[in-house]
Amino acid sequence: MIIKNANVFTEEGKFVKQDIYIKDGRFVESEMQAGADEVIDAQGCIAVPGLTDIHFHGCVGYDFCDGTKEAITKIAEYEASIGVTSIVPATMTLGEEILTGICKTAAEYRKTSKNDKAADLCGINMEGPFLAESKKGAQNSAYLHTPDEGMYDRLNEAADHMVKLVAIAPEIEGAMEFIQSKKGEVVLSTAHTAADYETALEAFEKGATHVTHLYNAMNPYTHRAPGLIGAATDAGAEVELICDGVHVHPAVVRNTFKMFGEDKVILISDSMMATGLDDGDYSLGGQAVKVVGNLATLADGTIAGSATNLMDCVRTAVLKMRIPLETAIKCAAVNPAKSVGIYDEYGSITPGKVANVVLLKKDDLALDSVILRGNKLS
Repeated sequence: MIIKNANVFTEEGKFVKQDIYIKDGRFVESEMQAGADEVIDAQGCIAVPGLTDIHFHGCVGYDFCDGTKEAITKIAEYEASIGVTSIVPATMTLGEEILTGICKTAAEYRKTSKNDKAADLCGINMEGPFLAESKKGAQNSAYLHTPDEGMYDRLNEAADHMVKLVAIAPEIEGAMEFIQSKKGEVVLSTAHTAADYETALEAFEKGATHVTHLYNAMNPYTHRAPGLIGAATDAGAEVELICDGVHVHPAVVRNTFKMFGEDKVILISDSMMATGLDDGDYSLGGQAVKVVGNLATLADGTIAGSATNLMDCVRTAVLKMRIPLETAIKCAAVNPAKSVGIYDEYGSITPGKVANVVLLKKDDLALDSVILRGNKLS
C-alpha cells in the first residue's frame, strides 16, 4: 500500500508532506519495497499514528470488567474504528476472584484473537483495588484492599504478565513497600489518593513515575498545600489528562502543559460503556451510572469515567482548548506508547513498526479512514 499526498506526523513531532509505504502490515522505507497494489490519495488529510489509550474501561455497551471475550472484541473493534489502534483497558476495584477471571480472559483473548478489525490489546491497567477510601471516586469501596504484592503477582500471572500499570494510593498502609518492591517491573501510578506533598514525593522517590487522571480523585493544588500535583511536578512524573470538556477545565489543561511539558502529558479517555451510545442508564464496576451528553455520574453525583473516546478528546483539546495539534497527537499516540513500553512497535509512522495510520481531514479533524495493520478498514 502507498498513501500519497498526506501531511504526515513524523517522529520529530512535525507534519511533513510525504508518502507512506506499507508492506505485510508494517511501514517500509520505499515504494519499491511496498509495491503498488493499493494507492490511497490522502490529499487534504493529515496522517497520524494510530492512537493508544492506556486508561479506559469500555464502550458501545461493554466493559472490560465484563470479563468476556465478546466484551473485549466489541471494545477493540470500536476503538479501531475511531482510530485508537492500541489499547490498554483498565480494571476496576473488584474482588480478587473477579479480577482473576478478567485477567485470564484477557490473556486468552490475546493468544487466540485474529480479528482484522480490532485494535491490538497491548496490556492491562490495574486501577484498584489499592486505593484510598477518601478518594475512591466511582470505585467500589467494598473491594478496596491494602497494597498486596502476592495479590498483584497472582493477577499478573493470570494475565500472562500483561499488567502494564498499577494504581496505588501512596498514603495507605504498605504502599511505599509495594512501590519500592515493584519499581522497574510495572508502571506505578499514584491514584485515588489524599496524599500530601511530602508523602507523594516520597512515593516518586521510591519508584512511582505516573499519575492517574491528574486532578481527579486527589486533593487540589493550592499555594500552601501543593499535594500530589505539586509533588508530581517537582518529580517530573508523567501525568494522565482527560480532555473531554468535563473532567478538567480548558484553562487548567493549558496550564498543565506549561507545568509538565508536552513530553510528560498522556491523553486518556477514561471512557465507560456508554461511549459510542445514546444517553441513558449504564454501569461501571457494578455501580449504576447515568449518562447525559458527555457527563457520566453515579447516583450521588460523582463523576464516573467519561463518555468520550480518545480521538474525540484529541479533537476537543485542539479545537476547543487551544492545544496545538502536534502536541495533542504526541500526547495521544507517542507518549502513551512510550509509557507502557510498546513504542518499539506502535506510536509513530516509522519503517519497521506496525502500520497503523489514521487519516483525518485537515480542517476539522473528521475521520477519513483508518489503516489497521496495513489494511484499510471499511
